[in-house]
Amino acid sequence: MLQLLWLIPALPFAGFLLLALAGDRLPRRWVAIIGVGSVALAGLVTFVVGAGLLRLPPDGRVYHQTLWTWMQVGDFAPTIGFYLDPLSLVMALVITFVGFLIHLYSTEYMADDESYRRFFAYMNLFVGAMLTLVLADNLVLLYLGWEGVGLCSYLLIGFWYREPANGRAARKAFIVTRVGDTAMAIGLFLLFTHLGTLQIQDLMNRATTSWPVGSGLAIAAAALLLGGAVGKSAQLPLQTWLPDAMAGPTPVSALIHAATMVTAGVYLIARTHALFLLAPPVMLAIAIIGALTLLLSGFSALVQSDIKRALAYSTISQIGYMFLALGVGAWSAAILHFMTHAFFKALLFLAAGAVITAMHHEQNMFKMGGLYRRLPVVFWTFLIGAASLAAVPLVTAGFYSKDLILSDAFTSPLGSAWLWAAGLVGAFLTALYSFRMVFLTFFGRPKAPQEVHQPGLRINIPLVALAAFSVFAGAVELPRTLGNLPLFSNFLAPVLPATPAASGRDGSDALLQAIAGLVSLAGIYLAYVLFLQAPRLARTLSATAVGAALHRFWLSGWGFDRLYDILFVRPFVWLAHVDRNDVFDGISRGVAAGSRALNGLLSRTETGRLRWYAAGITVGAAITIAIVVLR
Repeated sequence: MLQLLWLIPALPFAGFLLLALAGDRLPRRWVAIIGVGSVALAGLVTFVVGAGLLRLPPDGRVYHQTLWTWMQVGDFAPTIGFYLDPLSLVMALVITFVGFLIHLYSTEYMADDESYRRFFAYMNLFVGAMLTLVLADNLVLLYLGWEGVGLCSYLLIGFWYREPANGRAARKAFIVTRVGDTAMAIGLFLLFTHLGTLQIQDLMNRATTSWPVGSGLAIAAAALLLGGAVGKSAQLPLQTWLPDAMAGPTPVSALIHAATMVTAGVYLIARTHALFLLAPPVMLAIAIIGALTLLLSGFSALVQSDIKRALAYSTISQIGYMFLALGVGAWSAAILHFMTHAFFKALLFLAAGAVITAMHHEQNMFKMGGLYRRLPVVFWTFLIGAASLAAVPLVTAGFYSKDLILSDAFTSPLGSAWLWAAGLVGAFLTALYSFRMVFLTFFGRPKAPQEVHQPGLRINIPLVALAAFSVFAGAVELPRTLGNLPLFSNFLAPVLPATPAASGRDGSDALLQAIAGLVSLAGIYLAYVLFLQAPRLARTLSATAVGAALHRFWLSGWGFDRLYDILFVRPFVWLAHVDRNDVFDGISRGVAAGSRALNGLLSRTETGRLRWYAAGITVGAAITIAIVVLR
C-alpha cells in the first residue's frame, strides 16, 4: 500500500491535465466528476497509505519513495521523491479531505460560472502543488510545490480577471509573497553551499552535527527560511496580501485560508525544526512575530464590515497562534491547531459563501440580519464554526488546540508570561469578532430580500461534515486535566520533539485552562451586548473621536499598505519614470528604429511587378556567380 504514495499528488495533477486539455467541449457534469473525483481519489489513497504507515512500529513510521533523479549537476542531484511520516501524513490527510469538501461545494457554488472548467483545473493544480510541497523529500522539490501554490494563488485570486481590482489583488499576492520566496531561495543556496545537500532528513542531521547552537550560519539560514514562511503564511510584515485575496471566489478563499497556501510556512518551520532549534534568536523572533500578528489582525477583524475580509484577518490571527506555538517549541500544538483551524475556517468560509449567495452576492454584514430562520443549516453550521474559532470551552475542537498553545506559551522554557498574555488577549478578541459576525449576520432586524437562495445538498453536505469535525476533532488531544489522552502528540512524537515543559508541569494547567475558557466566554458575552442587546453602545463608541480614529486605522490593516506604498511603491515608480530615457533605452529604441527603417526599404521593393522581380533574381544570381568564380 505504501508504494501508492506517488498517486497522492499525481491524481490532482492528472485531473488538471485532463481539464486543461479537454477544451470547452467537455460537459459540465464531466468537469465536476474529474475535478472532484481526482481529489476524492487522492484522499482515498492517502487513507490507504496512512493505514499502511500505521501498521509500522511507532519509531519506524517512515516511508521514502524515489521516482527518478530530477537533474544532476556535479554533486547536486535532487530527486523527484516523496517522504511519508506522521507529519506529512497529517498534512496530506487534511489537504485532501478538506480539499475534497471544498471541491464538492464548488460544483454547486460555481455552477453558473462561464469558466467552470478553468476553475476546477486551477483548483486541482493548487491541491497537487500543495501535496507536492508537504510530501517532498528534498527542499528543491518542496520549493517547486511552494512556487506552484504561489502561481495557483495568483490564478485563482484573479480568477474573475475582467474586474481590474481582482487583477490588482492577484498581482499583490504574487509580488508580496515573492519577497519571502526570494529570502527562502537564498537560504537554500546557503544550506547547500555549507552542508552539501538539500535532502531534508540528511540536511537536518548534518546541521545538527556541524553547527553548534547559536551558530551564525544556523541563524542566517533559519532567518532566511523564516522569511519565506512569513510571506506564504501572511505574517508580519508580509501579511498585507491576504485580505485582498478575498477577490477570488469563496471556495478559493476557503482553500487558500484553510488547508493549503497559508499553512505552508507553518509546515516548513515544523519540517525543518532541527535547524530552527540551532537558532534561538530566530525561535524568539517566530514567537514575537506570531504574538504581534495575532493581536494586530484580531483588532482589524473586529471592525470589518465585509464578512470575507473579517474571516481573512481571522486567518492571519490564527496562523499567528501557530507561529507562537512554533516559536516556543510547541511543535505538535502548532500542527494540532493547523488541523482544527482547517476544519472550522473552511466551514466558516463555505457558510459565508452560502450567505453571500442567499443575499444575492451581498458581503456587507450590516446589510444582513435575521437569517437564522431562513437559512437554518447555514446558521447552525456557521455558529459551530464561530464557536470553535472562539474556542468555546470543552465542546469545540478549537478550544483544545488553542488551550494547548496558550499553556505551552506559559510553561515552556522558550515561552514567557508576556507571550501567554498576548495569546490571551488574542483569544478575547477572537471570541469578540467571531460572535460579532454571528450576531450581525444571523440576528437582529431582517434586511435580506424577500426571497433568499436556498443552498442545495452539495453545499449543505460539506457544511455538516466540517461542522462535525469542528466539534469532535479536538478529542485526539485531551489535556491531563480532561482525560489525559495525548493521541495526537504521541503520533507526532517520532517526528516532532515534545515541548520541553510537557513532562514537568505542575497544577497550573487547570488554572490556565480556566482563565482561557473564561476569557473566551467574556468575549462572546461582550459581543452579545455590543452587537445584539445594545447595538447603540457600539455605535456610540465608534462615533467618538478616538473610536473613529481607531476604527479607520484598524480597518486599513494598521496602515501597512499606505506605509509600503510610501516606502517602496512610489520610489520604484519614480525611478522607473526617471530611468525611462537612459542610454540603454536609447540603444533599444535605436535598434527598433533601424529595424523599422530597413523594413520600410524592403517593403518598397515589393511592387507587384514581375519583370522587376525577375530582374532582381537575375542580378542577384550574376553577383553570386561572379563571387564564386573570382574567388
